[in-house]
Amino acid sequence: MAILRPAGDFDTTYAHDMATIRQPWQWVLLFAFILALYTLPFYASQSVVSLVNRIGITIIAVQGLSILTGYTGQISLGQAAFMTAGGYISALLVSELNWSFFLALPAAAIGAGVIGLIFGLPSLRVKGFYLAMSTLAAQFIIPWFTRNAFPEVLNGAQGLNVPVPVLFGLEFNSPQRYIYITLTVLIISTIAAYNITRSRMGRAFVAIRDHDLAAELLGVNLFKYKLLAFFLASVFAGAAGSLAAHNIRHLNSETFNLIDSVIFLGMLIIGGLGSNLGPIFGSIVVELLTEGATLLGPFFITLFPSTASGAVQALRPLFFGFTLMMFLIFEPRGLAHRWQIVKAAWRLRPFSH
Repeated sequence: MAILRPAGDFDTTYAHDMATIRQPWQWVLLFAFILALYTLPFYASQSVVSLVNRIGITIIAVQGLSILTGYTGQISLGQAAFMTAGGYISALLVSELNWSFFLALPAAAIGAGVIGLIFGLPSLRVKGFYLAMSTLAAQFIIPWFTRNAFPEVLNGAQGLNVPVPVLFGLEFNSPQRYIYITLTVLIISTIAAYNITRSRMGRAFVAIRDHDLAAELLGVNLFKYKLLAFFLASVFAGAAGSLAAHNIRHLNSETFNLIDSVIFLGMLIIGGLGSNLGPIFGSIVVELLTEGATLLGPFFITLFPSTASGAVQALRPLFFGFTLMMFLIFEPRGLAHRWQIVKAAWRLRPFSH
């Protein structure tokens, strides 16, 4: 869709033409929104702050998947496994080597990126369904490794107790404190993801997604950029895994499982493939559906008392599956595309029809 601008909005410089936030009032709204998030612990309950924490960490993981699947067209079912790798690396660096969490976080991201690079090697020979199956291998190999290798360090199936982050003697041991770490990393990851997609690298990713053979004929190095996409996706996953592990303070091979990888892919579809807003919209919608399933659990138990033991657990996949099906039928391009249509209609008012 062509970008429509309100009447009177003209470009006077190249920087203005490339700017994402073009008007002063948009900057005011952006800073007000960020300020509202950072001050959330002062006016919101602990459950709301915990939900925002979870949404922020999920967005970071889905942003990495967006670079790989949405922009490069390489399907992956192993994003949760790379979160496991990042979580274990961060937990071991902090607990065993006494690293600061703020140094362990980028180290975990890079370590998960290297592991993702290894599992991305099949993308050079296969694609589509076969690539999905090869990335699925990560979801079995990495958890198996954490359960069976080096039991004296990884503690087998029991997993690890993860220390809380500490900075200048201040412990981030509650959602009200931890949200500052989550929001800061989220802002950095969002800026990084956005600039990656606007760079020469991002254009190469899109060329590979649209037609890899044509991209290769035009000089795009498939070997380089496919592996780079897997590396970047795993870096984001590793950062998200590190944040999640130190947030919940425990980690084992089942903390991030295959179902999470599938849900991440569903979030990307609901939010919109190949868009920077897609991971944000998709993560928020699915996490709110999960929260709604938790709140509606007692109501469904009263309706179906014979299924009380499994009613609450069944609501989350039920809500997620129904929502994903509706989006695939009625809005296959996701919420980000719908948002573009709404903005275009507003700018064309009163002739939006």
